Amino acid sequence: MTHAPSIMRMHLGCRIWIAEMNFDLNVLRIFDDYLKELSNKKSETEIKIGIEHFEKEFVDIRKEIDELRHEMHLLKMKLGAYARENKILSDKNADTSIYTVIEKRYVNFRKAFSKNKNEFTAFEGKWLD
Repeated sequence: MTHAPSIMRMHLGCRIWIAEMNFDLNVLRIFDDYLKELSNKKSETEIKIGIEHFEKEFVDIRKEIDELRHEMHLLKMKLGAYARENKILSDKNADTSIYTVIEKRYVNFRKAFSKNKNEFTAFEGKWLD
């Protein structure tokens, strides 16, 4: 017999993920400031190409964050309502399936964001004094 995660565990999980992505948005804002600093100081073609690349990457990341946060917020609210109504989730419940899908997307997002952050840190470290 498989065990369905508790409503509160899933609700709190969504809250944590949303908070982490809010933090990621702040990191992206700081990275944008780095890009502005780079574009003001340097004019080499390689830097301009890198800046354009990361500007596009950051737009894509923001879009992914916005979509994921929206889906998580909806699920979090639904789970909160279930908790207030003392509903029970089963393994076959659609909301546990949605949670699993969102969880997988979030894990993939974390990996991609971490990779992008490392690439950007290496890029800006190469050019900023």
